[in-house]
Amino acid sequence: MRSRLKLDRLYLRILSMLQRNARITNQELADAVGLSPSPCLERVRKLEREGYVRGYRAELDLERLGSTVTVYTLVALGSHDQARFERFEHTVASLPQIVECAKVSGSFDYLLRWVCRSVSEYHRLSDRLLAGAAGATLTSHIVLEHTRPFSGYPLEHLFEPQPDA
Repeated sequence: MRSRLKLDRLYLRILSMLQRNARITNQELADAVGLSPSPCLERVRKLEREGYVRGYRAELDLERLGSTVTVYTLVALGSHDQARFERFEHTVASLPQIVECAKVSGSFDYLLRWVCRSVSEYHRLSDRLLAGAAGATLTSHIVLEHTRPFSGYPLEHLFEPQPDA
């Protein structure tokens, strides 16, 4: 079993900074969190090793790349046997246009986020999804405007720092 780091205020500040700018230099990061470069890099490496940082990605401006449509889809499978959930999740994994999938509670079973070239592409792919999940229902919501895009988790509001080690 992996040991858990004590996420003190410095670890949380490092994570917040990396989340805002993963390309920050170690020197800039160390200055921002109040450490010297060597201990800062050691902490970053520990966060990576322990799985707190799963990777680094570029945030892309899809509008500059071309025209796309984002659709949120609520899915109710109808029947709740485990094999049906597994088949559905397998189908979801086969569609790269589904960029996020969450199993949810309530009157729906899943919430999907799609990014497609067009509404007609979404329609074709959602029909494919339904073909593999007989009896399922989809409720789709096309995004008109991203008024507050995801910009990272509010770590300082989610977690209390553990005492410094």
